[in-house]
Amino acid sequence: MVTALAIAEKVTDPELPMITLADLGVLREVSEVDGRVVVAITPTYTGCPAMDTMRDDLEHALRSAGYQEIEVRTVLQPAWSTDWISEDGKRKLAEAGIAPPSAAPKSVSGPIPLTLSAPVRQVRCPQCDSADTEELSRFSATACKALRRCRTCLEPFEHVKEI
Repeated sequence: MVTALAIAEKVTDPELPMITLADLGVLREVSEVDGRVVVAITPTYTGCPAMDTMRDDLEHALRSAGYQEIEVRTVLQPAWSTDWISEDGKRKLAEAGIAPPSAAPKSVSGPIPLTLSAPVRQVRCPQCDSADTEELSRFSATACKALRRCRTCLEPFEHVKEI
């Protein structure tokens, strides 16, 4: 029988089907004890609407492989970061025309400073690699992506925001 970890690592993200949950960094742990499989996943952000689908897809893949006793747990600490996306995952995003995130801002302890304007980011176009891009909307098809346009090739594209 294929290991539960090997099966779980192949389950794709419902909103970004070109990458796996492992590539996205939300698949935290898979353990097998006495025929029981426990999977830990972390949402990309609080209230992520894809969590139920991720859980269902993991359970379905594991049941299809012969595992019967499955528990999928949600782990909130530490909070997910786009830094958890694998290099392979970032490459797959870019190949699909979605600009991958750069390094996430480093968090500091203490009060969080209030910023009223969106941070200025240089996001390269996944089509032509130009750095001359502009943000069209802070939100796209999902809350974790922004809609941008390249000023060089004029193609619109999505960008996974740094969290």
